Amino acid sequence: MDQRVDPQAERLAALRLARTERVGPRTYVALVQRFGGPSRALDALPQLAQRRGRKGPPRIPTEEEVLTELDAAEKFGARIVAYGEPDYPNALTHIDDPPPVLTVRGRLELLNKPTIAIVGARNASINGRKFAERLACSLGEAGFVVASGFAKGIDTAAHRGALGTGTVAAMAGGIDVIYPAENRAFFDELVAQGTAITEQRFGTETRAQLFPRRNRLIAGLARGVVVVEAASRSGSLLTARIAAEQGREVLAVPGSPLDPRSAGPNKLLKDGAVLVRDVDDVLNELPAQILNRSDAHSVPLDDKVPSRETVAAPASESAHKAIRERLTIAPTPVDELLRDCQLPAPDILLALLELEIAGHLTRHPGNRISLS
Repeated sequence: MDQRVDPQAERLAALRLARTERVGPRTYVALVQRFGGPSRALDALPQLAQRRGRKGPPRIPTEEEVLTELDAAEKFGARIVAYGEPDYPNALTHIDDPPPVLTVRGRLELLNKPTIAIVGARNASINGRKFAERLACSLGEAGFVVASGFAKGIDTAAHRGALGTGTVAAMAGGIDVIYPAENRAFFDELVAQGTAITEQRFGTETRAQLFPRRNRLIAGLARGVVVVEAASRSGSLLTARIAAEQGREVLAVPGSPLDPRSAGPNKLLKDGAVLVRDVDDVLNELPAQILNRSDAHSVPLDDKVPSRETVAAPASESAHKAIRERLTIAPTPVDELLRDCQLPAPDILLALLELEIAGHLTRHPGNRISLS
């Protein structure tokens, strides 16, 4: 990023780009890395879209619109952190689809400390809640921040256990939309001592389809995910699966086979998760150097971008032809496409950007793509 660029202006550009039509997390990162920053990426968007037949540019929010969002967050006591900024969580830069911007309220420094996630059932048992709270307290005393999803049951117990040492609550809706409502008073207590984060814009109502996005934040922040209680089909198991895909440790607390809330952890254990009976089982599974490792700063964007390309040179027609020959409406992994095309990866990736911004390509979870 050019040092002469005003950081506030670049943050506005980041928020505008993040809220632009057809720009999801992977597309956002691809654009800012290719063009050297959010401002340059915004300038490139109209030409990228027109190359593949789109009649007009994608809908880009105005500066006034994003200033309204920034002001609302500030009045709520929160701030917005963009991908590539020093305060952005370093751990999230290493997942496949890091959120372009995060709205954060509370102790920002907790986002770059070694973290363990504890998740589990909303309808948790008394013993399950006690175990989660005690485990969180012990992990905090060992130097870890504890992350969870601010839901009822196990999540709330984990946050309470780590309140004095550091806890991070990942929210599914806007930072101002406290869900569940019964945790409203606890939210104020949590952000006074810990941190709440979300990638959703201010005022976004909590909806079922947003929880998987929140779950990837929980897994992405953590070095390991501990599942205390969970049904055989639950969001906690989704968090564990995401953690495994991200290369994190998956750990589980065993329970009675007669209790449906133990079905999830018991299945994870059968599939190879680490058994957790106490805090030592967690600590013994993690490399000793984790606690001595500093994640105080994420890598600045300009250290990640070796060059600042302009939009002048389009992707080759051979790249577009190769993509169209290989893709259908069924999702295909991007890595598989790159191997099969046998063309320079930068050319293929630029062609994918052109097609996506023009509305001819759809991205799917797991870094997969399809024709629209």
